Amino acid sequence: MAQIAENPLILVDGSSYLYRAYHAFPPLTNSVGEPTGAMYGVLNMLRSLLLQYKPSHVAVVFDAKGKTFRDELFEDYKSHRPPMPDDLRAQIEPLHQMVKAMGLPLLAVSGVEADDVIGTLALQAEKLGRPVLISTGDKDMAQLVTPNVTLINTMNNSILGPEEVNDKYGIPPELIIDFLALMGDSSDNIPGVPGVGEKTAQALLQGLGGMKAIYDNLDKVADLSFRGAKTMSAKLEQNKEVAFLSYQLATIKTDVELEVTCDQLNVNEPAVEELLGLFRHYEFKRWITDLEEGVWLQGKKNNPVAQKTVVEKIEQQEVASVLSADGYVTILDEETFEQWLKKLQASEVFAFDLETDALDTLSANIIGLSFAVAAGDAAYLPVAHDYLDAPPQLDRDAVLARLKPLLENPKALKVGQNLKFDRGVLKNYDIELQGIQFDTMLESYMLNSVAGKHDMDTLASRWLNHKTVTFTEIAGKGKNQLTFNQIALEQAAHYAAEDADVTLQLHQKMWPELEQQAGPKNVFETIEMPLVTVISRVERNGVLIDQGILAAHSKELTTRLAELELKAHELAGEPFNLSSPKQLQTILFEKQGIKPTKKTPGGAPSTSEEVLAELALDYPLPKVILEHRGLSKLKSTYTDKLPLMINPHSGRVHTSYHQAVTATGRLSSSDPNLQNIPVRNEEGRRIRQAFIAPAGHRIVAADYSQIELRIMAHLSQDKGLLKAFAEGQDIHRATAAEVFSTPLDKVTSEQRRSAKAINFGLIYGMSAFGLSRQLSIGAGEAKKYMDLYFERYPGVLQYMESTRQQASEQGYISTLDGRRLYLSDIKSSNAMRRKAAERAAINAPMQGTAADIIKRAMIAVDEWLLAQSTPEVKMIMQVHDELVFEVQEDAVESASKKIRELMENSMTLDVPLRVDVGVGDNWDQAH
Repeated sequence: MAQIAENPLILVDGSSYLYRAYHAFPPLTNSVGEPTGAMYGVLNMLRSLLLQYKPSHVAVVFDAKGKTFRDELFEDYKSHRPPMPDDLRAQIEPLHQMVKAMGLPLLAVSGVEADDVIGTLALQAEKLGRPVLISTGDKDMAQLVTPNVTLINTMNNSILGPEEVNDKYGIPPELIIDFLALMGDSSDNIPGVPGVGEKTAQALLQGLGGMKAIYDNLDKVADLSFRGAKTMSAKLEQNKEVAFLSYQLATIKTDVELEVTCDQLNVNEPAVEELLGLFRHYEFKRWITDLEEGVWLQGKKNNPVAQKTVVEKIEQQEVASVLSADGYVTILDEETFEQWLKKLQASEVFAFDLETDALDTLSANIIGLSFAVAAGDAAYLPVAHDYLDAPPQLDRDAVLARLKPLLENPKALKVGQNLKFDRGVLKNYDIELQGIQFDTMLESYMLNSVAGKHDMDTLASRWLNHKTVTFTEIAGKGKNQLTFNQIALEQAAHYAAEDADVTLQLHQKMWPELEQQAGPKNVFETIEMPLVTVISRVERNGVLIDQGILAAHSKELTTRLAELELKAHELAGEPFNLSSPKQLQTILFEKQGIKPTKKTPGGAPSTSEEVLAELALDYPLPKVILEHRGLSKLKSTYTDKLPLMINPHSGRVHTSYHQAVTATGRLSSSDPNLQNIPVRNEEGRRIRQAFIAPAGHRIVAADYSQIELRIMAHLSQDKGLLKAFAEGQDIHRATAAEVFSTPLDKVTSEQRRSAKAINFGLIYGMSAFGLSRQLSIGAGEAKKYMDLYFERYPGVLQYMESTRQQASEQGYISTLDGRRLYLSDIKSSNAMRRKAAERAAINAPMQGTAADIIKRAMIAVDEWLLAQSTPEVKMIMQVHDELVFEVQEDAVESASKKIRELMENSMTLDVPLRVDVGVGDNWDQAH
């Protein structure tokens, strides 16, 4: 870690402090209503800095009013930023007075930014051989770092020297400007090169050097090993002017004309009486006492000011990670609440959990809140226990009003177990949970998606060797189960505090493991965690359902099911219960003499869907049973059930999305399960017709076209596939032309169907036997088709073979973003299990990458929607490779164009991503 030299010149980025303090501290006011939170926060950070380093020379630098030279270079520079809030603006002048009264030099220079003044002073001091410490949270300042110029972030006490900059950004300080110029900076509205993100910028700079070197060697860009390298040189060339403009905007000036030199920035004795007057006016009562006692800038014994780093805190907490309830607290009075509020505000990261009276986020009421700030240091705050002997509790509305600034503060980092739920419930109370930094459910999922369940009780047993108190142990089971508000406070408090404590300790165990795995950590930070709030919003949006359509469909299904039952009885020669596996076994395998193809674990002949589908090729009764089962499931799951699932408050159906269920990263959904509505038959389409747009709106469905085949082309780098997609050919027709040696325009519909079966079959590791069954041809002929395919597309065969080998060697495979699927059976001595693992190894990179792509798209679309001033567009569903929206009629064309653009650019492959967009009054029409 970089060392801070003795008595450095400290340059404080006052503007960075100001905004961070404003958002980090609650909206405090004095007794006459004047805002004080930002002032208090800035002074607190300055005081800590002075006490820790005891410098002789300091400058606190603020942005001056008015435009700067960068606004002249680029009129949109920082134009997206909202105007300064009035309650923050009112604090600037008194804050300046306090800083000066502390004896600290304060600078604000017109025409430039605080960064430029700091850069000039830093260079000046370095030339004189003086060490410099810049206190800021601004990443742009990393360009100033040298062996003698160091950055410190007082919010987490992290220090950045040259080595730490390189570790954090993947490049040395001297390339930070180039880094910002290439990828742009959304906070300052620096455009950058479209399509260049952090990873691409790192790869370019690491591979070729700075911007000048890159543009002098554009022909070498394609040889670099990053995704999209082959098309990047064209993007760079096309955006050269923007890139160099971005370079100018990102460059901190180091030659600003100043009226003082670094040697003149002396720390003077504070003007105590002036400070006292200001502190009394703004009612900083504790500081008034400290000033009067002469200890405000001296610190107190046994109260070290320097904040511990996150790592140090976690290391300390790890020592005490044996679970003990001795430190659990129940918060029942204002004084304890205030103590805990301060503890939470001072924490680098705290665990947070809600206790509610229901699991439906739209209807759940908050019964209590639990927190943990260190191992064993946890509390439960009851707010709505309603049994007769409940002790006095703090008022829920008052508590939430006090907690709202902390819960909505993005800088106050939270860890939870399934924070999507807590976020959804808090929305009922007009609280937008922010700072959702870690989720233990998702940490476990990213470490190993197939390791078992990712619920807290399971994880506590797996990682902490601890058995938690379960809900049924304190609430009972069945119809007599208590809701949380009815549970005795002593039991409820222990249960809730333990939840928070276990969550924090799980994070302390799992996060260091995840940090060691670059790919999964990247997916966790850039996809899974940002997605939490996105899918929470989609869930709350819900979808409108036409009950009349479903009622009519249900009636028709009832008639059709009765017809199928009669037909089955006729084919069986007697009546029987079609839903009884035992009776069906008797009819099929005993009375009709059909040979069983599979057995259940108990040894009985199986009547599973897979078995019936195989038998239906040769026998009529299994075919009828299959149709009956399918329609019966549609009726019970959708046409009958969906109307019952309409929320009485919203009038809509709200599904629940799950991030930590599927092995490959796909989202799943429940109540209702939207992923299981059939796409290719009339009955499924009828259900989709019931998903309607409200008056004045249309449904817009945007669906990735053949996304897994495109990913296969990218992964395999097969020239034939790359060419077909690059030229926009019908890939199944192109495959048919290659396999059957037929001109493209002569391919028959039958040949195209066969080629489609081969294309998709290979993705799922289908054997020649499987293909023969699907195409109703002999196994020999199917193998011939596959051999011809591999002759025409040798890259695919090579990819499949290398993937099997890689999976066998390392025990897992990865998506393009680094998501992993572990394959426990990849070396199994059981050939069937090993082959299944090999098929999964071939398919998972495609299916997982497709999952990552649509998740990236959801995040990008959500960011765009949040930036809109009017809610013209709502994202209402995600199903497989499709996003579904509700759009105002007059915005359909523009929204469709933007949605397609965002989805097609969510990831760069060596073949273009294509999105089909449909519009209709209902989901079926749009799809």
